[in-house]
Amino acid sequence: MFTLDLAQLTPEQRAMVELWESHLDAEFDSKDAVASCGTMTEAPYVNHVPTLTGGLGREQLLHFYSNYFIPHMPSDMETELISRTVGQNRIVDEFVSRCTHTVQMDWLLPGVPATGRRLEIVLVVIVTFEEGKMSSEHIHWDQASVLVQAGLIDPANLPVSGAEAARKMLDRNSVPSNLLIKRTIADDLL
Repeated sequence: MFTLDLAQLTPEQRAMVELWESHLDAEFDSKDAVASCGTMTEAPYVNHVPTLTGGLGREQLLHFYSNYFIPHMPSDMETELISRTVGQNRIVDEFVSRCTHTVQMDWLLPGVPATGRRLEIVLVVIVTFEEGKMSSEHIHWDQASVLVQAGLIDPANLPVSGAEAARKMLDRNSVPSNLLIKRTIADDLL
């Protein structure tokens, strides 16, 4: 598990980390859409990049969080922080999120009923801050990896991976490099 030495941050950076942690707690622990949106500016913007889900403005985000995001988290959802970069008015987090797809998750797989399959996803979240509040979140992940794990695409003849992408991020020795290249190229040094 990654730990950040808060003593090395400025007071402003520590305040950003504390606000971001409060936002995450509201989303995933207390499951409180109002508290989550309370960490944001009056005109926040959230974009889950692969699925274009989220919203623009507090009213739309409160509706999104209340109806499509927070109540549609599987009960076993967990995240593991890989890295955190804290800059000026910005935090970049890299996570592995794990869950069993037991509920329809329109923010992740729009229109796809629960498959019951286990998902392990690498997420990168870029959070910006203005005047002491969160102003935007851009959340990135490899949607092909999600589709493979949900059983929606067959990776056999595609240059895509599944849960092994998340596993390699947590332990670089757990999955050999270049497996997709080795499907078609014989190279002993790869």
